[in-house]
Amino acid sequence: MPTYPYTIENGHGESLTWLRVVREPDGDRVEAEAVAQPGAGPPMHVHYLQEEAARVVSGKVGYQLLGGEEQFAGPGELVVWPPGTAHRWWNAGDTEARMTGWCKPADNIEFFLGSIFASMKETGKGRPGIFDAAFLITRYRSEFAMLAIPAPVQRIAFPVVILIGRMLGKYRKYANAPAPIAR
Repeated sequence: MPTYPYTIENGHGESLTWLRVVREPDGDRVEAEAVAQPGAGPPMHVHYLQEEAARVVSGKVGYQLLGGEEQFAGPGELVVWPPGTAHRWWNAGDTEARMTGWCKPADNIEFFLGSIFASMKETGKGRPGIFDAAFLITRYRSEFAMLAIPAPVQRIAFPVVILIGRMLGKYRKYANAPAPIAR
């Protein structure tokens, strides 16, 4: 069990501070603070099993549902994405954006994002390394999807990348990775 709070950074303008896990009758909720520099934010993605919410503390945050128009939220505004809702968000302002929020149920979000952020930091690029991305996105596909990665890449190329990664020992660091959640 991690000691809260703790911060993860991706080296490209985003950080998450996991604040606490709140035990609730209908599932645990992990609460976090996020900081994003201008333009920073995740690509189009979906949490199949979790509600994600963000309340803007400062700055301007843009967000968009798959196929929808860009929308914007400012200080005090809350945006909630129900489970299964494909979306993206980004800092749409000229200054640092700060948000608070949660994912519910907590499930594997801390491990998944922590691993993605660590890989981004390690590569020094604005995306995780190919071996890490293939492994994490494939392993946790019942929970999360990164829609910015074309489906043929995920279905055809990722299994080959994972096989090569296993042969090269790239996944030893994931030996204690939590099991994917399936509901």
